[in-house]
Amino acid sequence: DDVVRMPLQCGTQWDSLAHVFYDGKLYNDRDASLVTEAGAAANSIDRIAAGVVGRGVLLDLPRARGLRWLDDATAVLPEELDLCAERQGVAIESGDIVLVRTGRLGRALAAGRWDGYLEAPSPGLSIRSARWLFEREIAAVASDTACVEVLPSEVPGCLLPLHMVAIRDMGLLLGEIFALDALAAACAAD
Repeated sequence: DDVVRMPLQCGTQWDSLAHVFYDGKLYNDRDASLVTEAGAAANSIDRIAAGVVGRGVLLDLPRARGLRWLDDATAVLPEELDLCAERQGVAIESGDIVLVRTGRLGRALAAGRWDGYLEAPSPGLSIRSARWLFEREIAAVASDTACVEVLPSEVPGCLLPLHMVAIRDMGLLLGEIFALDALAAACAAD
């Protein structure tokens, strides 16, 4: 017999609102026991099966810094998000889907190797960006990294603190492993 083993989180994806929990609670005060090996009885990803539609805004962080990609473990702070938007001449508005390009996926493709892509360290949003996302009423944020947030974690004892705050507390969709290089090149050309 053959055995095929592959990770489920190995391509472009949205994390469901049942993806993470703490203190026994999912987003919207749902009990974490609603998620079992049979699936999620609440906050399931099937609720967005038809897709995510909204105004998209690309923040090309490496281009704003004059780089091809950000170094691993680079924590992107709120001030840098504002500065990047300003340099690109874009406004962040309520309900936007913010696409954060770090260049991490492009770097893996250029190297022709995936080792280290799904594991730490990785550039990404700092936990301090959570308030920035909340105050601007962002509907979703997606990145070209495997976790959206910086790795290793900035919070001792918590593997994915931005996931906890964004998904569990805010109900914010997080998209991972988005191919943003061609979009970034087109936006830069415009």
